Amino acid sequence: MALDPLFGSAVIASSFGKPFSGETDFTALYEALHDRAKAIRSNKLGSAEDMLTAQAAALNAMFLELARRSGANMGEYIQAAETYMRLALKAQAQCRATLETLATIKNPPVVYARQANIANGPQQVNNGGAAPRASDPASSQNELLETEHGKRLEPGTAGAAIGGDPALEAVGAIDGAADGGRQGPRQPQRRQGRKAVGAQG
Repeated sequence: MALDPLFGSAVIASSFGKPFSGETDFTALYEALHDRAKAIRSNKLGSAEDMLTAQAAALNAMFLELARRSGANMGEYIQAAETYMRLALKAQAQCRATLETLATIKNPPVVYARQANIANGPQQVNNGGAAPRASDPASSQNELLETEHGKRLEPGTAGAAIGGDPALEAVGAIDGAADGGRQGPRQPQRRQGRKAVGAQG
C-alpha cells in the first residue's frame, strides 16, 4: 500500500482537504480515486479535463488576488508589492500551462515523421517520389546538351564554309613529294664511305 501511488494521493488529498471538506471516509476516497484512474486508462478523460479546468480557474483566482495585493502596496511598501507581483505572475504562468495541457488533451497534435534509414553498408533511400527506372527514355537524355526537352543549345542550321588558304596547304602538295634529294645519292655515298673505312681497318 505504501508503494501504491493512488494510496499516497488519497492520503495527501485527505490531509489537505480537511479545511474545506472536513473529515472524509478514506476508503471511499481511495475507491473514487481508483475509479477515476481506471476511466483514464480506458481513454475516458472527462475527470482529467474537469480537474484541469478547475485548477486553471483556481490559479486565475490566485493571480487576481495577488495582483490586487501588489497594487495595494505599490505606493508605500515597494518590496511587498514586488513579492506579491512575482507570486501573481507565477500563478498566471501556471494557469497558462494548465490550459495548454487541457488543450493538448482535447486536441492532440498530429506528428508527420519521415523515415530515417541508417545502415553501415551502401543503401539507397527514396523518401520522395519514385526514381526514374533505367529503361525510362527520359532518364537517358543528356541534360548537358539540352536546356529543355527537344531544344538544343546550338541551332541546327549550318553556316557557310570558310575558303582555303594557299599559304597553309600541306607541304607535299607544293614540292615535298617532287623533291627526292634527301632520298637520292647522298645515302649511297654514305654507305660506300662506311664500307671503305671498314676495308681500311
